Amino acid sequence: MNYEISKEPINIQAVIDKVVQREAGAITTFIGTVRELTHGKKTLFLIYEAYEAMAVKKLEQIGAEIEQRWEGSCVAITHRVGRLDITDVAVVIAVSTPHRADAYEANRYAIERIKEIVPIWKKEHWEDGESWMGNQLETVAYPSGKPEAGDIDE
Repeated sequence: MNYEISKEPINIQAVIDKVVQREAGAITTFIGTVRELTHGKKTLFLIYEAYEAMAVKKLEQIGAEIEQRWEGSCVAITHRVGRLDITDVAVVIAVSTPHRADAYEANRYAIERIKEIVPIWKKEHWEDGESWMGNQLETVAYPSGKPEAGDIDE
């Protein structure tokens, strides 16, 4: 399975192995980690949650978009949910293509699309409080901690 939501730490090599192909001259990876400072606030840890079934469908959609746009590409994406501490790996994206420029472009496209359309949200825990950040672009707030009906595009 190339597209997964995981409650366990992500095995980076396993994600890369999913995109190895004889035709590929390049494999790029993006490894998103939990950083300590966000907008000047010290983060202690994050909790990621997802509408898992829809999140996997949206990751598959992103993979299909990439495979259409970049000929010969192969994509694998795993996003972690649950409690993540500073430096923990939150997401791994691996893209293989015949040529390196396409692999870089497709990988960047993947992370930007994840933030746009995949129903994953996080709660940031800081030294002085906590807050649900809503969508990954941080443009929608979920004060109750979860999106309301109609907040998620299916």
